[in-house]
Amino acid sequence: MPLKDLTTVLYEVDDHVATITLNRPERLNSFTETMTLEMEAVWHEVRDDDDVRVAVLRAAGERAFCTGLDIQEGPWWNDQNQWNQEDPGVRLGPRKQFVWKPVITAVHGIAAGGAMYFLNESDIIICSEDATFFDPHANGGLVSALEPLGMLARNIPLGDVLRWALLGNDERITAETALRLGIVTEVVSREQLWPRAAELAAEIAARRPEAIQGTIRAIWESLDMTPSLAQRAGLSYTQRGNRGGSPVPPNVKRKPRFR
Repeated sequence: MPLKDLTTVLYEVDDHVATITLNRPERLNSFTETMTLEMEAVWHEVRDDDDVRVAVLRAAGERAFCTGLDIQEGPWWNDQNQWNQEDPGVRLGPRKQFVWKPVITAVHGIAAGGAMYFLNESDIIICSEDATFFDPHANGGLVSALEPLGMLARNIPLGDVLRWALLGNDERITAETALRLGIVTEVVSREQLWPRAAELAAEIAARRPEAIQGTIRAIWESLDMTPSLAQRAGLSYTQRGNRGGSPVPPNVKRKPRFR
């Protein structure tokens, strides 16, 4: 999909930073089939454009970052054979699109249910003081299985994930609690949210991109490995990715290898 045809997402690149803005504020930035396809195209652009070193994900409007699936449009995949159906949320996040560039996500207002598709695959998440996180599935009598799994993969405590998934709209995780649980790493004022995300992105974009991308890939891929395999893969990424990096300073002697 040509990015000039985007209708639900804004995309711009400046000084090696791609800024992606969910742009359906009238529907609280809930996602539709169109948005999932457009996000997939955007992530492919981020992945394939070597000028892009970091991506910032944010949302337009005053009330919400994202409220999950747009219930007015509803599931667009129900007419398919159930064995041909795939989780549509895989298009929303960068990792399933093999993006190994840092993604900084700035959350304000409501982040509900399917918003976790964005958050669970982000590298750094910051939020404003008005941010709240909750899962409406239980209120609608729906199984909540995919979003919680992503939270567990981020080492959010099991008990807190269960409270979030089972209590529905009645369990609102505040910005302060999200910081304590590790959902976000920083809480700022609403006015500081976008500038702070841009500041973090600029700092990372100034680093050697090959090293940053290798770090991202090694860490994320390790989540699917046993510790020993992750250690071995990490060593190979270090050997590959550090070629052309900083040499050993002349005053540092290399230790002899064991024979």
